[in-house]
Amino acid sequence: MNDPKTLKFTKNHEWIRVEGQEAYVGISDFAQSELGEIVYVDITTVGESLQKEEVFGSVEAVKAVSDLFIPVGGTVLEANAELEDHPELINKEPYDAGWIIKISLNNSAELQELLSYEQYKEMIG
Repeated sequence: MNDPKTLKFTKNHEWIRVEGQEAYVGISDFAQSELGEIVYVDITTVGESLQKEEVFGSVEAVKAVSDLFIPVGGTVLEANAELEDHPELINKEPYDAGWIIKISLNNSAELQELLSYEQYKEMIG
């Protein structure tokens, strides 16, 4: 499992793990627990270049549907194909197999505006 302490977070509960000029994006353990059982993931932005905080898709849970916001500007390279048949991976492994999209970064300086794990934990209480 990826250590959440090495990730950056948004106030909207997305996380990002940077690997060079590419990054993986998902939702936090807190967010998935608040949503409940995730039954569907809808990503329609593969190939698109998005600005920071634009909607890149949505997750549908038993309780609600929530938009997903890209933490930093970038091009959506791929969606996690495993989530098509197994959306519950977001519930089971939010920081590992439950990643949602892979992006290429437009401006890595935007990462400095995100929350550290400690700041995120403080925000959610």
